[in-house]
Amino acid sequence: MTRRRSLLAALAAPPVRDQLLGVWNLVSYARRGANGKVDYPYSERPVGRITYDSAGRMSAQLMRPGRRSTLASGVSFATGRAADAEIREAVAGFIAYYGTFTVDERVGEVIHHVEACLVPSWVGTDLRRKYRFTGDHLTLTAVAGDFSVELVWRREKP
Repeated sequence: MTRRRSLLAALAAPPVRDQLLGVWNLVSYARRGANGKVDYPYSERPVGRITYDSAGRMSAQLMRPGRRSTLASGVSFATGRAADAEIREAVAGFIAYYGTFTVDERVGEVIHHVEACLVPSWVGTDLRRKYRFTGDHLTLTAVAGDFSVELVWRREKP
């Protein structure tokens, strides 16, 4: 009987694409190396937001809180006139990108099709993330080379 209930629950659940829609706030970002060591590149209390909309667009911003600024104002950075050291400080501990997304429910992945990004080499690439829903939390997991990254997001209340 339990198997039948699980099947009925799965059939009643909305498509994953619909479950993703909305705004999610970052709860944690943990990177695990092949040796099992875990670190927190955006701190143990990161700041971030990921958004999925019904038109199939997405955007993500992640930041390590407490980044220090050596810029007197953001104008030199925004106009491309900041010194190398200022640029390093401004981007260290920050990532942002946007594009479109699709879901491959067969393999349990959401794919972010990157159109623009702080990291130029990501533009035009697909970032594949395993997904898992637990209550009002979304966990996205990515594997890159010899490490994996787990991001936990909490759905923002309207």
